[in-house]
Amino acid sequence: MATELTLGIIKPDGVQKVLIGEIVSRIQKAGLRVIGLRLTHLSQQEAEAFYAVHKARPFYGDLVSFMIRGPVAVLAIEGENAIARWRELMGATDPAKAAPGTIRKDFASNIEENTVHGSDSPATAAVEVPFFFRTTELHRQG
Repeated sequence: MATELTLGIIKPDGVQKVLIGEIVSRIQKAGLRVIGLRLTHLSQQEAEAFYAVHKARPFYGDLVSFMIRGPVAVLAIEGENAIARWRELMGATDPAKAAPGTIRKDFASNIEENTVHGSDSPATAAVEVPFFFRTTELHRQG
């Protein structure tokens, strides 16, 4: 397996519920490394640009409104098979369908407020990570 870099976002509901430490702990316990981390409050324009891929979908407006509601924690996550492993830790998008012990099952309120985001492929990660982090802001060990 190759080392991958992926993006994680702890959404406004997760930040509001004071879950940043718990989620970072789960990432690290799974053997992944957080090599970039910052708290930010997305503007309307940033949220629209980040989720532009969903612009034609009926939930786009609500998603943008939710993502600008409060601060988010953005994480650059690195490790072997990091994309699939982070998505496994997150659980299904709909917390009602998520496996026990996943972040969404444990903490998400509903499909709209589902606590975390993760890149779904290497191509997506290659766009999403630089959206939030410059290369000099990623701190690899060794």
